[in-house]
Formats: sequence, structure tokens, C-alpha cells
Amino acid sequence: MSYFEILKENENQKARNTQLNLRRGTVRTPVFMPVATQASVKALSQDDIKKIGAQCLLSNTYHLYLRPGLETLSIFKGLNGFMNHQGPILTDSGGFQVYSLSRLRKITENGVHFSSHIDGSKHFFTPEKVIDYQKVIDSDIRTCLDVCLANPASHAQAKEALKKTLVWAKRAKKRHEETVSHLPKNERPLLFGIIQGSVFPDLRREAALRAAEEDFDGFAIGGLSVGESKDQMFEALNAVMENLPKNKPVYFMGLGTPEDIWKCVEAGVDMFDCVLPTRNARNGQALTSFGKIYIKNAAYKKDETALDPKCDCETCKNYSKAYLSHLYKSGELLSHRLLSVHNLRFLIKQTETMRKAIEENNFESAIKDFFSSYFNKEEKQ
Repeated sequence: MSYFEILKENENQKARNTQLNLRRGTVRTPVFMPVATQASVKALSQDDIKKIGAQCLLSNTYHLYLRPGLETLSIFKGLNGFMNHQGPILTDSGGFQVYSLSRLRKITENGVHFSSHIDGSKHFFTPEKVIDYQKVIDSDIRTCLDVCLANPASHAQAKEALKKTLVWAKRAKKRHEETVSHLPKNERPLLFGIIQGSVFPDLRREAALRAAEEDFDGFAIGGLSVGESKDQMFEALNAVMENLPKNKPVYFMGLGTPEDIWKCVEAGVDMFDCVLPTRNARNGQALTSFGKIYIKNAAYKKDETALDPKCDCETCKNYSKAYLSHLYKSGELLSHRLLSVHNLRFLIKQTETMRKAIEENNFESAIKDFFSSYFNKEEKQ
């Protein structure tokens, strides 16, 4: 069995249902992956993760390397054992931290020098070391070290960052093949190449073509949804999608708004992750079929209804908006968990709806229904 299968494509549409056959389970796409940056989906237990229907988690090599550290992860034979998580895990390489922790790092031709954001200790990440670290983490899908730029960036800056990313990708792939060559093909973790190029279509096109030449197991689109306009984002995305082979999975890194996920699935993207569903939950925001709501608003103080009558999560089955509003305004930590459970289940259910629509050849109708409902009304104050 191939590690990647296309299950359903609609005529004249790019949206598709696919399947990744990984060491620790099958992942059907479109898929949203909850983020467990530091070996935890914030506020959720493993039982919660199962109940919301998560197929795959996303974790981060940089953070795991610093804490709990590779020695601890080795004792548990990897992140799955440490977390007591049974399903597949994808690890980001730490390249995003090159962007987000810019004051603590220095990029060279050979790699990235970091000062730890925890204690200031010095570390040096190379493409090869990052692959070795992910081997210890034992993730099912691994990624190459890349250079992610802040927005806005000049064309010259983006070109230089892309040049390093492409060179590092070759080095990472070589090291990855050395670490997995002894394993049977069906037991090997996958390696995704990361596609950079900022908002410039010509650089995105070059990045996609070069990544395709390297024959990675899949492709991760990085460096978007970092402050650029929607028009810029989709123009860059289209330049990538037009130049990637169709027989490999495509993952849009860090994208978590439901409307953007629908549009990107329409463009042919398969996989998504983002911290926003849980981060926004901790700030009192809930995603619903009728748009975003802010549970602290006075309108919900006596509201006996569920967050979303169309949702099947634990929160919507058991608790009213009034109770959730009370928890949040009282500073009760249970509000973090219940709103996070709901927001993640909402996005995962959206991808389930997409898969069903593609299977039934009515994706075009389904996306119209989503937008009509999601932007249906103004938030109550």
C-alpha cells in the first residue's frame, strides 16, 4: 500500500479527499491538526483529543529540544510515549522560531544560532541536527529546517532566504535518508519539504518546482498567514499549487481560520494546523456555525442555549452559553478547556463536512452554505 492515496477528486475542482498511511495510523484529508507545541494541546487531555476526532497532532522540534529535552524523550522512546498519545504526530522543524524569535537568533550559511528563550543558553541548529532531533522525537511526519521571513520583506530578502531554505532542504533530505534507509518502507517516517518565498509569486513558483525535484514525501507551505493581505496570501498559494505534483500531500502551515481553510481546500490543500482555536478559546472566543462569538459579552449572561446547536462536542451537549460566560468572567480554568474542546471540534467537524461534500460531488454547494451561515450576523454585545 502506498503511503499516499487520492480517494476522491471532483471534476473541474481541485478539492480532494486523500489518505496518508502512516506508521501510527491513517489520516484522511482534508484534515485539521491540533497543535501540541510543548507535548500538550493546551488545556486538553488525551481523552479530550480522542473525543474531538483528532487524527494527527502537530508539535515543535525547537520547543521539545529545549524542554523536556532530547534525553528525557529518549527515555520514553519518543514523544508518543512521553505524551501517551497513540496516533500520528507531525513535527515542525523550528524554522518558524527563526521568524518569531528573531531577536534571539543569528542565521548563517550552515544553520541557525539560537539563544534559548527560557534561560539564554546557546544552541546551534543545522539541517542535519534538526533531522536527528526529530528522529529522537520519533514523529511520523518530519520537516526540513527553513528560513521564514517576517512580512513585509523585500524581494531580495525573500530570495536570499529561499536560497538558504533550498540548500538546507537538500542537506536535510540526505540526512533523513541516512536515518531511515534501514527501515522497511511502510515503517519509515515521512519528510516534508518546506516551501518559502514570502508573497512573491515568482519565488513561490521556484520554491515549488525545486521542492518537486527533490521528491519529498509531501510539501509544507510556510511563511504565509504571517501578516500579509488575503490577496497576497492566495496569489502566493496559487503560484505554489500550480507547480506541485498532484500525487503528494500538501500542508499549509499555521492556518486556522475556518473561512481560509475552506478556501485553501478549494485550492487543493490537504492539511492544516494552527494555535488560534485554543489561544482564542483562552481569550473567550468561540467559533460557531453562525460566526465567532465572545462569551464574555453581556448578551450571553442568561443565555440557556448551547454555543452551536449544530455541534456535537462535549461542551455544546452539556453546557449553556450562560454557564460558559460565568466561568470565563470568573477566571475559572474550566472555561479554557470547554471552549478549546469546542473550537477544535468545530474545525475538525468542518473538515469532516468537506470530505463528505467532496465524496458526494457537492463541494461548491457546501462552501457556499458555509460562508452564508458563518457570516450570517453581527456579534451580540
